[in-house]
Amino acid sequence: MSDSPTTSGLAPWQRTAAGAGLLGPDGRIAATVFAEMSALAQRTGAINLGQGFPDEDGPAAVLDAAVRAIGSGVNQYPPGTGMPVLREAIARHQRHWYGLELDPDREVLVTAGATEALAATLLAFVDAGDEVVTFEPYYDAYAAMIARAGGVHRTVPLRFPDWRPDPDELRAAVTDRTRIILVNDPHNPTGAVLDEATADLLVELAERHDALLVTDEVYEHLRCDGPHRPLASRPGARARTISISSGGKTFSTTGWKIGWLTAPAELVTAVLAVKQYLTYVNGAPFQPAIATGLDLPDEYFLGAASSLARRAKLLADGLDAAGFAVSRPRAGYFVVADAGPLGYDDAVELCRRLPELAGVVGIPVSAFVGPDRRHEVRRLVRFAFCKREEVLREASARLAALGAR
Repeated sequence: MSDSPTTSGLAPWQRTAAGAGLLGPDGRIAATVFAEMSALAQRTGAINLGQGFPDEDGPAAVLDAAVRAIGSGVNQYPPGTGMPVLREAIARHQRHWYGLELDPDREVLVTAGATEALAATLLAFVDAGDEVVTFEPYYDAYAAMIARAGGVHRTVPLRFPDWRPDPDELRAAVTDRTRIILVNDPHNPTGAVLDEATADLLVELAERHDALLVTDEVYEHLRCDGPHRPLASRPGARARTISISSGGKTFSTTGWKIGWLTAPAELVTAVLAVKQYLTYVNGAPFQPAIATGLDLPDEYFLGAASSLARRAKLLADGLDAAGFAVSRPRAGYFVVADAGPLGYDDAVELCRRLPELAGVVGIPVSAFVGPDRRHEVRRLVRFAFCKREEVLREASARLAALGAR
């Protein structure tokens, strides 16, 4: 279990940057490893398996709906809670897939991607000194958001290769000081999904300590091994759960930044009070387009999951053949591999050299953990498999050459 380094004496912007691991020793903002690796890919022409964005467009029905909306004049501010057509589609989606009944007028809020939903939620409910528990590794924005809200970040380690939390470590992390338990399921960067026992324990601990459950479920339709089950659908969870998702991953429209949250009305109202002073609104013509996507037949969602499962296997097999030790993902966009068997003990240095050694870019998993855990993940690299199959085959062939060195 870890918590954020002390930020006393820093300016507010420095506290946020420090929480994100962006503050250099000189007190200035340092470039993230994501920016560094993307620039490296662009400069060298290496295959970029670092950033998690698809290299193919989403379904034509969704793209065409956006074009129609623009052409028909849907280009001004939408309602602050989101356009009714999208809020109603989100409510139908939650009912159809998870059996959750929602009032689209009071229990659904459209946001500028899942990131804004997370930020507004943390700012709404976390006061100075409140504790927020996440699993670690964690999506890199979590630490910065918690720091900006004035919270204390507590983490529970997930360990390679199965990424399951220790129940006793989870129990120790959640206390009466915990305001929010923030759960990313399916999980980035590991590709893990919650097991039933852990999910039940999370609900139990939230109830025992009167904490909110906030779930980041952007990969909900990209599971390789069966349907997603949200925490909000579990007995006793609904009244204290804020569920967050977006259309970017599901419909390969990451640049549109259309997200949402669903929760009991009083929780939505509290988040809206913050959200209206962040972006206010966003993406008017994209909102009816994402609504179109959410109403696509089940075959689309099942096909998207099946396609990603094939790509995950393709890249994982390639990494295995190259000599990496591989954690097989169960969902999402990413596979994590241990470079130790190839003789590389420093994933950061390896990632900087990979374009030269193999013509591929990855991200060190140390970018997703706090300073006190970096030694545990020092050999681990995250690679994105949300690319065309021919790109993944080429990347696998290049990585095989790394293993032959």
